[in-house]
Formats: sequence, structure tokens, C-alpha cells
Amino acid sequence: NGIPWWYFHGLEGPYRDRRIEAVDPDGSVSAVIPPRRAIGCVVYPGTELAEPGVVRHLEGTRFPIGEPDGGVSERCEQFSEAMIAGGLKCPVEAQLRDEIWVKLMGNAVFNPLSVLTRATLAAMCRHPRTRTLVASMMAEALDIAHAVGARPSVSIERRLAGAERVGEHKTSTLQDLEAGKPLELAAIIDAVVELADLTDTPAPALKAVASACALLDETCTAQSAAPAAPAISTAG
Repeated sequence: NGIPWWYFHGLEGPYRDRRIEAVDPDGSVSAVIPPRRAIGCVVYPGTELAEPGVVRHLEGTRFPIGEPDGGVSERCEQFSEAMIAGGLKCPVEAQLRDEIWVKLMGNAVFNPLSVLTRATLAAMCRHPRTRTLVASMMAEALDIAHAVGARPSVSIERRLAGAERVGEHKTSTLQDLEAGKPLELAAIIDAVVELADLTDTPAPALKAVASACALLDETCTAQSAAPAAPAISTAG
């Protein structure tokens, strides 16, 4: 989920082959996995971790894939055929970046907000003030998508309705927080904010939420690393 490290690989325009620091710090990821070795995929199914080693599938079977350079390759066709044979939807998309932003309209908004509010998707959509904030963040994400040449074909209201239909589902980021795991927000919101800065696109709501999440992550990490306080005896 989120902005992949290969996002600008082979992409025509002013940002062609540009590295995104949030997801490829100092080029460490692309040095190990060059973009030409990657197949992009957008994961739509909703799941939750029922217990260690057990993932419960809630809804969705769609896994669109595509080459980073926008081509349609034999390896993508073969991968798609294997996924479809297993009962999944796996279209090969020449414009996979549009799909990335459709998914990001949800991830960049609901995942970070969920750890700040501890709320489910349905709760965030149904609370009037939070719904207004969600819509503002989605509008900013759309502006950033357009600034880097993507054209996600979904409206804000449709994206909100889809999230609300999922119901009382906790995002994967909230599940990580509750399990004491690090918050994996680099690709989901930090990279989006980086692209906003790159393209001079205003994103005040996204930046405010990203900043709050960064502090939350640092605080949780510090608390988990701190030694346990010694027991205090109350015996006389």
C-alpha cells in the first residue's frame, strides 16, 4: 500500500526516475531491488489479524498489477493468469499509478487518522467533523495526484461511501498500534507529503496529521524501549 519506491521510474514528465526519500532513503531500497525487477500491485481486500498467524479476510478480491514503466509484459500476464486461476481479480493495468492513488485516497487519510482517534472506518465516516476532515484530506491527495500526472477515477463521496460500507473495521495501522508494533506510515502519508512539497501543492491537513502521527510513533517507540519501573513494596 502507499507510494512505491519505483513510483517515478520510467514516468514521462519532469520527475522521471526521481527518487522518493520517504520510501527509498539514500537509494537503499532501489539498490537492492531495482525498479525494473518490480511488478506493481494495489491490494484492495480488507483483512484483520485475528490472532498471531491468522488473518481474517473481510471483503474484496481485487489485486490490479502493472509494470513500473507502464508496459504490458509477459510476466505480468502470467502472474495475472495465476491469480485469476486462484479465484482472484487481477487485471493488468497500463496506468497502475491511477489505481495507486484511488487506494491512497483511503490509506493516506484513514490509516493515520485511525491511530489518532482509535476509530474504525465506519466511525470516522459517520462522525460529522471527522468526515469533513477526511474529505479535506482526500481533496488534498487528489490535488497531489494530479500534480504528478495521475488521474484517479473516483470521487471523494464514492471513496467515503466505500469505506463506510466496510463497517467497523480497524485499519492495519491501528491494529499495529494496538499490537505495539511500529507505525508503517512512510509510504502511506510521509511520501504523499513529500510529493506535495515536490510539486508545491498545498496540503495543510495531510501535513498536520502526518506530524501528529510522527510524534505518536516516536512516543510509542520510546515507551516500549523504556525499562519497566521497579515494583514498590507497600509492606510495613
